Amino acid sequence: MWFVGALFFCYAFFQRVAPSVMISELMRDFNASGAILGSLSAFYYYAYAAVQLPTGVLADRWGPRRLLLVSGILSGIGSLMFATSDSLLAAYIGRLMIGGAAGFGFVCTLKIITVWFPPERLAMLSGLTMMIGMSGGVGGQAPLAAAVAAFGWRGTMVVGAALAFSIGIAAWVIIRDRPPGEPAGGATRQSVPMLLGLRLALRRSQTWIIAAYGFFILAQLFAFGTLWSVPYLMQTYDLSRPEAAGSASLMMVGWGVSAPIIGWISDRTRRRKPSMVIGAALVGLVMVVLFYVPDLPFVVVNLLLLAAGVSSAGMSVCFALVREHNESFAAGACMAFINMAVITSGAVLQPLVGWLLDLNWDGTMANGARVYSAAAFDGAFWIIPVCTLAAFGLALAVKETYGRSVVSA
Repeated sequence: MWFVGALFFCYAFFQRVAPSVMISELMRDFNASGAILGSLSAFYYYAYAAVQLPTGVLADRWGPRRLLLVSGILSGIGSLMFATSDSLLAAYIGRLMIGGAAGFGFVCTLKIITVWFPPERLAMLSGLTMMIGMSGGVGGQAPLAAAVAAFGWRGTMVVGAALAFSIGIAAWVIIRDRPPGEPAGGATRQSVPMLLGLRLALRRSQTWIIAAYGFFILAQLFAFGTLWSVPYLMQTYDLSRPEAAGSASLMMVGWGVSAPIIGWISDRTRRRKPSMVIGAALVGLVMVVLFYVPDLPFVVVNLLLLAAGVSSAGMSVCFALVREHNESFAAGACMAFINMAVITSGAVLQPLVGWLLDLNWDGTMANGARVYSAAAFDGAFWIIPVCTLAAFGLALAVKETYGRSVVSA
């Protein structure tokens, strides 16, 4: 059951990063600037963020089985609409549907974990879920670039629709909302008002601090790794698109491998804060070196991309941490709020970076698409180290729970 939910999150991450390897095709087909393309990609994030709080409340109330079935079907329909769109408006709607449906995956998987596994496994299994999700991010880089080259971006998105339908059906067949013997509509569904857990979570300052940390620590992944990293590497290091996508995917690999390890260490040591503080400091240093130290050997660039993913994976403990700062019956709602903050990072920063790139664009075009110089990327990417600095300050403000429920005010 956990794996089916994690597989849908894998698909969601695949769709999240997919535009990064079809930027020139999308710019050409829709006559789009960097800001418009950033908005097209960000429509996924707008919808994904918008459904997080309803998802958390509905997962607590109705369980993940029906939610994942419906989201698989809707995501498949959205992918078909995007693949067959002949206007920018239709493409926007398709990406909006994909993002809204995909937004159910991670929180529903966390709900499965909280119902079927002991609490001391939450951080590790959250990390494993992210590892599987990041494998979708890897698949949406070099492998997808090769598929786009062979079959076109529209054909690959049709295949993506078929995958979504299949996962939705698997969720209905395999997942169960509660263990045998637990009465339908238990305490969390009958005796607790539907929005009470969310209201209580939003009254606590620690909930907001953890959410803000999630927003800022992943700026490097969403504003860079999942969209603008491929054209940046192509332009700066004269790489082909498959080569650039392969290097960009190292960020996903680093995150995916380290997230469950960090979660396991956090569970074993019963400490949440150290991985957040250390991760923010390291990822900030890595991005400054990557963007602003000139003439780096490309092997060093690859190591830095890998290190960026490893460093930011400390964010995986945020879900266990916010769960420990809130009541157990509000698990879905409070974790959904964190996930909403995380995904809002992409919704805000992708179009912002695209706008900054347009401001620094020198007018160069190739095959109907804008080409941004290395100087233009330098003039846009300053926002990323600023965000990691903010994440570091927020990590210092987090109150340690020592792996137990504290329900602090």
